[in-house]
Parts: sequence; structure tokens; C-alpha cells
Amino acid sequence: MSFVKLVFQLGGSLGFLLFGMKLMSEGIQKSAGNSLKKALGLMTSNRFLALITGMMITMIIQSSGATTVMVVTFVNAGLLTLQQSVGVIFGANIGTTITAWIVSFFGFNFSISSFAIPIFGIGFLLYTMKKLRQENLGEALMGFSMLFLGLDMLSGAIAPDSGNLNFISALDDWGFVSIIIGVVIGLLITALLHSSSAATAIVITLAYNKLISWEFSASLVIGSEVGSTIDAVLAAWGSKENAKRAAFIHVTFNAVMAFFAIIFFVPLLQLVDFVVPGPVAQNISFHIAALHTLLKTITAIVFLPFTKQFAAISEKIIKTKATEQQNVYTLEFSETGGRENAVAYLVRAEKEIFDMAENVAQMFRCVQVGFSGNSDTFVKEYFDLLTQKEDYVDQMEEGLTSYLVSCSKLPLTEKQTADVTRMMQIVEDIESMSDECYSIGVMIKKSVDKNMQFSKEDLEKLQPYLSLAGKAFDIVHANLDESWTAEEIATAEEIETQIDAQHKALKKLARKRLESGAEVKTELMYIDLVRQIEKFGDHAYRISSAMEQAARHST
Repeated sequence: MSFVKLVFQLGGSLGFLLFGMKLMSEGIQKSAGNSLKKALGLMTSNRFLALITGMMITMIIQSSGATTVMVVTFVNAGLLTLQQSVGVIFGANIGTTITAWIVSFFGFNFSISSFAIPIFGIGFLLYTMKKLRQENLGEALMGFSMLFLGLDMLSGAIAPDSGNLNFISALDDWGFVSIIIGVVIGLLITALLHSSSAATAIVITLAYNKLISWEFSASLVIGSEVGSTIDAVLAAWGSKENAKRAAFIHVTFNAVMAFFAIIFFVPLLQLVDFVVPGPVAQNISFHIAALHTLLKTITAIVFLPFTKQFAAISEKIIKTKATEQQNVYTLEFSETGGRENAVAYLVRAEKEIFDMAENVAQMFRCVQVGFSGNSDTFVKEYFDLLTQKEDYVDQMEEGLTSYLVSCSKLPLTEKQTADVTRMMQIVEDIESMSDECYSIGVMIKKSVDKNMQFSKEDLEKLQPYLSLAGKAFDIVHANLDESWTAEEIATAEEIETQIDAQHKALKKLARKRLESGAEVKTELMYIDLVRQIEKFGDHAYRISSAMEQAARHST
């Protein structure tokens, strides 16, 4: 019974600890909101700025896993180059060590329950009082308090006088073999928990309760550095080559760091002892936190000048597949064991929607050739391309819709939830625009195959009408990032009014020609062309209206 009780105590304590970290990280990520998107602009080719950016983002959101997932996602979407990602990954590794310092400072120097429970109460009030609009801060505070309550319960369950885990001390007695065992255990625990911060917090708790020595604690921390790469590996699974390369760099950084830490184990611990004042026994938690930080910082400083070489090596090891199908669209939503970063996934979706719109823009340019008096050229040189693009956009709609449904299940803010809904509508409208382009192309081909002749005057009247529809789409395409100005909104509305007016005028002309004895099939096709172009413009205006509302709510 005592063993069963211990298992439940440890399980419950770890549950509080892990859920607290998850809740705190998610609350902070939601509070940060679009600030994380803006941080992308700092991830430039300047390796030092990239390192600082990765470090600061990780310190803020309290999760190197979430940062590395974001980096891999951005690389996969083409928003970050492989070389830019290297510095960010190095910085994320340093930033994650802040959790160990928080645990060391607060975890054992204060009566946890005396401040954790009141903080949870404050967080709960902020979370439930919707009028204050501080739900995300409340969530972060509740997570913070649960983290330390979990630590308190874990410390109580493994207290030395309980004798529950005294057998762990036996692992310290095998010299260098103990170090290797500690590295392996640290790796496995971190891979299972998906959090080096949680693993380090557990190590600090065990060491503080004198269940493991300083040396064995250090070996566990070294192993946890390698185990923490699991999130990046999962995020890159099924992604493009550059995303896999970014994950490879992350794994290599931590593996090489662990290798040299084992080789120079004794000098490394002596360096920590020199940096942290006081006897190890009295400041064991700070020694572990310092080891965590020194390991990451020294390795980053040594590796940072070689970001180009890291990128080049990864490209040689992970080669681009020559047989990769270019006309098959894939968009994987990679599960990363609870480290999903909502901002990263939404930025990826926005990039894919922009690419989808670019495909429609190419389709529209193909259609314009058919209206320029070169319908034969259109059929011979552009119709097959139009067909391929239409099929590809259909694939994009299916893949993006599935991806956005998965995004909707992430912990999202109210605005992010609205963004996902808006993006689903935009995807549907863009796909409909591709359908209109293809339908117009089919009609042009049909007119050529059946030798149906439109008068030069009729085609000339369609040109400004088609140009208006193209202009409506160009405005949408250029502002898919929500950067709408009052002038652009007014222009979109004016173009829609003009399209509707010309639609009515052109239909009226065609009907008059029918009444005067013109060829029925030709005039009916002309009316269909006019209608399809008008529908294309309607979808563009619908997107612009959705984007305008989003821009208005974000201000």
C-alpha cells in the first residue's frame, strides 16, 4: 500500500508541476499575442540579434520547446531562412534556463503555500472576471502557482525522512558509469515530459532533498538537454527539408554540448563551483541552475560564429529530394506533445493562404491572355497550366481547411479564434475564385473549339470589366496581412460598385443583341462570361470585407 501511495503522490505532484508549466506557458503566449509575430522581424541574418531574439522569446513564454517549434514552423513556411534559424535556436536554448533560476529562487526559499494559493486565487479572479479582459494573465498566474504547489508536493513525497526514494542514492556509487546512467535517465525523463524545464525542476527537488549528489544531478541535467530536442523533431516530422535541417541543428547543438560536457565533466563542475558562492550542499539548487545556464551559454558562444557552416552541413546531410512531386500539396499539422505554439501555426497558415492567392493570381493572368485577342494562344500554351493550378488550389483548400480545424483546437485567444474562422472563409473564397478562373478558361476553350466568334467590340468592352475584377483581387492579395488603410477599404468598395454596374450594363447589351437576332449560343456564353467575372469580383470583395473587419478589431 505504501508503494501505491507513493506512486499516486508522485503522479499527482508531477501532474500539478507539468500542468502548471503548460498553463503558465499558454497564458503568457496568449498575452504576448501578435508580439510574437512581430518578433519574427527581429530574426534577421544578424546572428547576434537572432540569438537575443530566441533567448528573449523563450524567457517570456517559458518554453524552449514552444520557441523551437515556432522556428521549425517558420522555416517550413519559408518565413525564416535556415541560417537565420540557427541563431534563434541557440538563443532559445539559453532562454529556457530561466525556469531553473525561478525554481531555485522561489521553490525552496519561501513557504510555497503561503504565496502560491493566494496567487492562484488572484489568477482565478482575473480569469473569470471577463470585464477586466485579463483572462490570459489570470491563466498564467494560476499556472505559476500550480507549478510551485506541484514542487511542494513533490518535495514532500520524496523527503529524506520518508525513505521513499532512498534507493536512488545507490546510483551515485559507480563512478563514471553513474554519470552515463544519469545522462541516459535525464534524456529519457525529458523526452517523456517534453520539457527540460520540468526535468530540471525535478532534479533540483531531488538534490535539495539530498537524494542525489551534485555530480549525479549534473549528469541528469546534461541528459535533459538532449531529451529536450524531442519537440523540434516532432515538429519537423513530415515537413520540408529545411524544417528537418533546423531540427537537425537543434539536436546537434544539444548532443555536441552533452558530449563535451561529459568529456570535461570535472572541470565543468569546478567552474560552476567557482561561479556560485558558498558550499555546494547549502546552494545545490543554484549550482544546478548555474550549470544549466553555463552549459547553454558557453556552447552558444562557441558555435555562434559558425552558423553558416551549421546550415551548410545540415544541407549536405539532409539533401533535397529530386523526385519530390511539385504538383502535390501537403500541409502537415505536427503534434508536438503539448508544446503547440498557436502563433507559429497561425503565421504558417497565413503564409500558405498568401501562396494560395498567388496561384489564383497566376490563373487570372492566364485568363487575361484569352481576352486579349489571343484565344488560340491561350488554348495551346495556357489552358493546361490553368487546369494544373485549379487542381493544386483545390488540394490547398482541403489541406488548409484540415490544418485550420486542427489550429482551432489549440489554446487560442478570442481574437485568434476569430482569425481562424476568418481564414477558413478566405480559403473558401480563394478556392471559389480559382473555380471562376477555370470556368472562364473552359468557356474560352469551348469558343475556340466550336469556332464561336466574339466581335472585337464585345471583347474590348470586357477588358475594363476584367481589369476591375483583377484590381479588386490585387488589393486583396496585397493586404492579406491585415494592413488595410481607410483609402484601400474605400477603393475596394468603389471597385465592387463599378463591377456591379458594368455587370448589369454588359448583360443588358447581350440581351439586346439576342432580341435583334444575334447567334444565341455566342450571346449566352458571353452572358456566362460576364457572370463568372462578376462572381470573381464578388469573392474578392467578400475577402476584403472580412479583412477590413479584422483590421478594425485589431486597432
